[in-house]
This record gives sequence, structure tokens and C-alpha cells, in this order.
Amino acid sequence: MKAVNHRRPHSSAPGIRAFELLNMGIIAVLVILCLAPLLHIASMSLSSNRAILSGEVTVFPLGINFEAYQKIFQDASMIRSLLVSIGLTAGYTALSMLMTVFAAYPLSKRLKGAKFVMFLILFTMFFSGGTIPDYLLIRSLHLTNHLGSLLLPAMINPFFLIILLTFLRSLPSGLLEAAEMDGSSHFHSLVRIVLPLSMPALATLSLFYAVGRWNGFMDALMYITNPNLYPIQLKLYQVVMNSMTNDPLSMQGDQVVSVLPESIKAASIMFATLPILLVYPWLQKYFISGVMIGAVKE
Repeated sequence: MKAVNHRRPHSSAPGIRAFELLNMGIIAVLVILCLAPLLHIASMSLSSNRAILSGEVTVFPLGINFEAYQKIFQDASMIRSLLVSIGLTAGYTALSMLMTVFAAYPLSKRLKGAKFVMFLILFTMFFSGGTIPDYLLIRSLHLTNHLGSLLLPAMINPFFLIILLTFLRSLPSGLLEAAEMDGSSHFHSLVRIVLPLSMPALATLSLFYAVGRWNGFMDALMYITNPNLYPIQLKLYQVVMNSMTNDPLSMQGDQVVSVLPESIKAASIMFATLPILLVYPWLQKYFISGVMIGAVKE
């Protein structure tokens, strides 16, 4: 009896190779399209006034000049806003992930009433009270000019909750059943089994929460009027608006602005963007699929 050859025909190899090259080309084009605006802003922040005025700056800086960054670091309000955003983002991400996990884990157990709770969660994704009722609620809670107004209203994202819920339901039930047979409580199973196996999902959602809070602007614009509580995005908005009046950073005193508003704006954008970009390398190792392969043996 002849052995069956399960190997793929050699004739398909060139087609697969061409498909891979096509995908790589498309991805390369998308990467360039995404990086080009960032490189242009970075070049504007580092270029000389002459190069900016003449419109020669593209993706490479011309006439290296760090004076725009010097102006930013000399502005105490900009540094204060950066520290506010860092603390706000860290606290918001931690609290949001804690609440999301505590909501997703019980729902993944398919408890009684879970469908009704899921209906309420899905309902909030399509219907909301609106901007004015949100503002009236925050004001009635005396949270205006308080960082709590930037933390509490959006502490749980329904879409992220559904993602984590779906991930938890995909975990092998044999692991939790074995833990329960050994006398493990639900909290112990959550901390010692579920969370370690869910690190890719947790890291991804943490990054989404962090980026969303770091880029948050409208809620700060509505609820925060105290300059000492301005997050970096609201301060950046002020920089852009003040640059239109040739007063880029609203510095006090008799300081003379010797750099162009365009350079100040570009440097401020880079100043507000780089910190959140540095978070990704720390979470990259968790973006790995197939972490559960071999976790349960049949």
C-alpha cells in the first residue's frame, strides 16, 4: 500500500511567496503613511525659523534648532501638565482595569441575571444621556475642577469589557474546575490562574485605556478650569490657541518669543506624544497569541 504524500505541491510556493511580498509591501506603505506626519512634526520642532518660513521642511529637520524645546521646558505650567497627565493616566488605567476585570470575571461564569446585565452594558454603547446631562451630573456631584471628573465617568469601557469577557470565556474550563476541586476560591482562581493567563488581553486593554485617557481632551475642557489641573492635551490646546496671537506659551514676564509659533506647536505636540509612545515597548512582549497552547492536555 502506497504512502500518501501530504506535502503541499511545489507549484504553490511561488504564489504564496508573492502573496507574502504583497502583504509586506502594503504594510510598508501603511507604516510610511502613519510615520510621515509624525516625522514632519518632529522635523518642524527641530528646524530653524528660516527653513520653516521657506516651507522647506518635510520629514527631515533643516538647520537644527532646540530653542522650541528650551521654551517648553522653561514653562513650569507645561511640566506641571505633563505630570498631571502621567498621574491621571496611571491612576485611570489601574482603576479601569480593576473594574473591568471585576465585571468581566463574574459575567464569564454565566451567573443568573448575566444576560440582563450584558443588555444594560450593551445599551450604554448605543445610547447616552448626552453632553449637557453629563455636565449637570458632574456639577451636582461637585466634581468640577476635580480630577475625579476625568476618572469616574468613563472608568469602564463597555467595548473593552466585552473583549475581556470573550477572552475569559475562551479559557479552558478544565483549569478552573481543577482549581475548584482543590478547594480554590473564586478570588484565588482569579488572581493565581485567570489573570496570569490573561496577560496578553490585559496588557492590550491597559494600553487602550492609557492611550484613551492620555488623549482625552473634551472632558477636561468641560470640567477643568483650574490651570493647575490642566492635563497635557488641554495645555496643548492652549498652546495652539495662544500661538495664533503670537503668544505661544502665555509666559509671564518680559520674555521675548524668538521662535516661530509653528515650531512651538510642533515641539509641544512631540512633548505630549513621546511619553505615551514609550509605553508600548514595555507591553510589547505580552502581545503574543497562543499563550494557552499546551496549557490543558486532553
